[in-house]
Order: sequence, then C-alpha cells, then structure tokens
Amino acid sequence: MNKLLDLTLRKFIRYAALVLLCSIPAYYLLVDLIWQHELKEHNRIVGETVKQNLQKLTLSDQDLHEKISLWNQLRPETKITPADQYRPDSTYTIYRRNKYIPAKGLDRFQVLVTYFPVNRKYYSITVENNIEESYETVLGIAVVTFLFFFIMLGGFILINRRISRRLWQPFYNSLEKIRKFDLHQQQPVFFEATNIAEFYTLNVNLEKLIAANIDTYQQQKEFTENASHELQTPLAIVKSRLDMLLQSHPLTPEQSKIIDDTHRALSKVALINKNLLLLAKIDNRQFSGNETVNLSSLLQDQILLFRDLATDKHFRIKQKIAPEVLIAGNITLVEIMTTNLLMNVIKHSKNGATVYIELSPHQLQITNSGTVRLRETRLFKRFSSTSPNVPGTGLGLAIIQKISDQYGWIVTYKFENNSHSFCIDFNPPALKHT
Repeated sequence: MNKLLDLTLRKFIRYAALVLLCSIPAYYLLVDLIWQHELKEHNRIVGETVKQNLQKLTLSDQDLHEKISLWNQLRPETKITPADQYRPDSTYTIYRRNKYIPAKGLDRFQVLVTYFPVNRKYYSITVENNIEESYETVLGIAVVTFLFFFIMLGGFILINRRISRRLWQPFYNSLEKIRKFDLHQQQPVFFEATNIAEFYTLNVNLEKLIAANIDTYQQQKEFTENASHELQTPLAIVKSRLDMLLQSHPLTPEQSKIIDDTHRALSKVALINKNLLLLAKIDNRQFSGNETVNLSSLLQDQILLFRDLATDKHFRIKQKIAPEVLIAGNITLVEIMTTNLLMNVIKHSKNGATVYIELSPHQLQITNSGTVRLRETRLFKRFSSTSPNVPGTGLGLAIIQKISDQYGWIVTYKFENNSHSFCIDFNPPALKHT
C-alpha cells in the first residue's frame, strides 16, 4: 500500500525524468543549429577577409598564381581555385573521412563557396570547417544536465520530506486517533489544534461525526438493555399463566394445541430477549474480568452434555482436542461462545452426519457435512438466518462474533467439499505482529 506523499513524489519524479529525456534531443537540435549558424558566420568572415586581402595586393598573374598555390598548400581548408565565371555564394554540408585522422571515420563539414575577381579574372574560395565538435558539446551538456537533475532530485526529496512531515503531521495525528478509536469504549476523540484550514475542517467534522455515533450507539444499547429488562417480567408472567392454563381441566385437544404453540413462541421470544440482554452486557463490558480458561477441559465437558442430543439425531462426534489449551478470557463468555458454536453445528447437521471437533493451542475448528452454503454476507449479523431451512433466533453467531471481537479473536467460515467449517483463531497473524 502506497503512502500519499510517496505517491505524489513518484509522480513528480516521473514527470521530471520525462521532461529531462525530452530535453536531450531538444538540446542537441538547438546546439547544432547555433553551432552551424556560427560556423557559417565564421566561414563568411574568413572568405571576406581572404578576398579583401588578395584584392588589395598588386601582383602579376604569375606572382598571384604562385601565392595562391602556396596558400592552398598551407591552408587546404581555405582553398582558392580559378573560376570560369562569377556565381552566387553557396553553403552546404558534406560528410567525408578526415584525411588527417583516417581511422576516425566520417566527419561532417560546413562548406562555404564564394567568388571574387582579381586582375580581371574570377576565383573561388572554398572554406571548410569541421562541425563534429557539436556532438561533444551536446554530450557534455547532457552529462551536466543529468548531474544537476540528480542533485535537484535529491534536494527536492529531502526538502519535500521535511516540509511534508511538518505540514501533514496534523493529518497523521488525526489518522492515528481515528485508528485507535473504539466505539465500544464510548470515549470522545479530541483532535489537536491546527492552523491549516483543510485539516481544521476535517477535524471539526470528525469530532461531530464521532460524537453523534457515540450518542446513537449509547441510545441503542440503553434501549436494548432497558427493553430486555422490562420484557423479562411480562414474559415470565405470561409463561406462568400458560403453565397454569395447561394444567387446568378440562381442555379440548384444540385448546391444548393452541397453548402448546403459544408456549413455544413465548419460549423463543424469551430466548431472544435473553440473548439481547447478553449482547447488551457484552457491549457494556460487564464481563471485563479475565482469567486463564482451560479450553480443553471446558470443551470436553460440553461435548459430554451434547452427546444425548447427538444420539437422538443419530450422528457421531469425532474429536481431536489438544490437552491443556489455555486462553485468557472470561469463563462465562468462553462457555457461551463454545456452547453457541456447538449448538449451531448440531442444529445444521442432518441425521446420521459426523461432526469433527479439533482444538489446537491456537485454533478451534468445528466441521460438519452439508449440501448448501450458508449466507456468508449475513452470517454474523443479528436476526439473520444463516439457512432458509433451519429456524432460529438469528443471535447465536452474532454473540460468537461479539465475544471474539472483545478478545481480538478471528471467526471464519468456509464451505468446502460439502462441509461447513467454523474456525476461531485465538492468535491471528494481525495480533502476532503488534
């Protein structure tokens, strides 16, 4: 995962590198054009100087011929030759081997041919200049450009980090407070003061949002807890009256069936109320006391209690429980969690199925056969049915999730090879590295 500052810095570096790469051919073309222009001016000045000096001399044709021959021997790059007529000046570029350094290969020459009269005869001057030095110039400019680019890049990174660390520090402080915020603790968050308008606006709105969430969460918990407490007495009274009515005589079969159906519905409502009250207590951290729980022994005892139910449904329980698996937690919550998990597995097991219970020092896994994958998106939500074929209160797995969250355990579900598997990891990787 990329940090915001590193991401923007990398984009700036890519842009700077692209501009640098594009600047190299631009440098070359610009320097080459300037170099050619200067050489043309140089050749023109040399040609004009030679013409004027020759025209000032008063020589016979024989002396002029001898001096031109000597000049051509001494200055072959500025050659003078007779011409049959006067022509306009011409400038061109040629490539040929350097006769002084043949192994060098082809060189590029800027050539000027200009015409002039001396002693009523026309002559031409061919001025040549090697322009290969422009390559070396461009190479030197490129090296210097790269050098200053890396110097600028290093300085830019250091300056950017120092400035960004100071400018973005309020943002990282706010981010750290949000990361540590726990809605269950209901502790308001206060952000540090900052003179940056954007961060100030962000902090103000975050404080409002967190305060509103805490208030809403508190109201929901109070409503759930109060409603559960208030419903306990009426439910107990109604259940008692139904028991008394059931024991009265005489009752018709139809009346007896109605009372039984009402009693079952009332029992379900009482169970929902009990589970809601349990969730409210967990949210309120009323089970805060921790102790060392021997999960191996606790699980063995619960398996013995469920064997009668397993016998009635004609399925087997296979277990692989490591001895003396100790975990830290509230023993009441741990017992509720394992009981709900076993009840959930047995409830969703068909007659004749096999349930596998495996406990290791770091993990509890319970597997049973099945044909339909449970609704994973709503698996641990309150009042959600994991399977359309099995009725329930929809709170058992939510309680398991809530207890696991309190202790930092991870609950996972998977469906492979026609088998449901619930796993509780008591030492998840995220906690190992903290």
